[in-house]
Amino acid sequence: MDSLLAFLTTPFLGTAAWQWFAFLAIVLGILAFDLGVLHRDEHEIEVRESLLLYSGYFTVGMLFGLWVWFDRGAASGLEFYTGFLIEQSLSMDNVFVMAMILGFFGIPRLYQHRVLFWGILGVIVLRAIMIGLGAALVQEFEWILYIFGVFLLFSGVKMFFSKDQEEHQDFSQNPVVRFIRKRFRVTDELHGSHFFVRLPDKTGKVVLFATPLFLALVLIELADLVFAVDSVPAIFAITQDPFIVYTSNIFAILGLRSLYFALAALMHRFVYLKYALSLVLIFIGCKILLHGLDIKIHAGISLGVTFALLAGGVLVSLYSTRDSGSRSVR
Repeated sequence: MDSLLAFLTTPFLGTAAWQWFAFLAIVLGILAFDLGVLHRDEHEIEVRESLLLYSGYFTVGMLFGLWVWFDRGAASGLEFYTGFLIEQSLSMDNVFVMAMILGFFGIPRLYQHRVLFWGILGVIVLRAIMIGLGAALVQEFEWILYIFGVFLLFSGVKMFFSKDQEEHQDFSQNPVVRFIRKRFRVTDELHGSHFFVRLPDKTGKVVLFATPLFLALVLIELADLVFAVDSVPAIFAITQDPFIVYTSNIFAILGLRSLYFALAALMHRFVYLKYALSLVLIFIGCKILLHGLDIKIHAGISLGVTFALLAGGVLVSLYSTRDSGSRSVR
């Protein structure tokens, strides 16, 4: 018993092991409840259900942040909520990309939740690896934070002046898709909700085939990796505590994936959100660089500025598209 207690209280990346296990237990528990109870029978998720799912995940994330607040202090609590908000915001563009991927492969709404759900498991692992590497780099080379700052500043400016994404992309020319189709057997049509099926090949031998559902899952995981390149450094700019960085990341992604079915139908309304997100990246980049000049911005101010920019972007977007609902900005 003593050895078990010693193990559970042993710090891992600055946090006791039992807190990491508790977090993972919460995440796996709600995922098991999601898949095993709420979606035991596959069905199309409508906007109302999507909003209810999001409210549940959002509440769990907020309660976890409250626990961080009382356990580690107000500063850590504010850092968690800021990271939580930033990750959800920066992942909004990811929703647009996911919608394009699912649309390109013709994935019916009936099976989209399955793709997004299993994608979450990949995100949990991939984000852990990225954040672990980021934490190790920051701990070993503190100056790398300033590289993060310059990178975020550059990303924000680039996003602000970039053109809107194309509504349709030919993902069949994606290098990863081409590699998978060349190296593995892939069906041309869906086979229900299966990622893999056993079918006869040209010789009549029954072999394993991947389906377009699997290709969609792979591309969604890759898209998350691409978007993590911006979001992970952004949260490291707020706090260097790996526990807060990782937990705020995962809770935000869980909520956003559940909100996908409501957001996908409304993304064309958020025409100014890109500019708000770019200003958030610029603000965070400047915050890091100012820190190098011994000018520190309080966590509460960071949270307030981030929220104000995002809320402003959403409200202006919704107001400007209130009549047509399809107006776009170039």
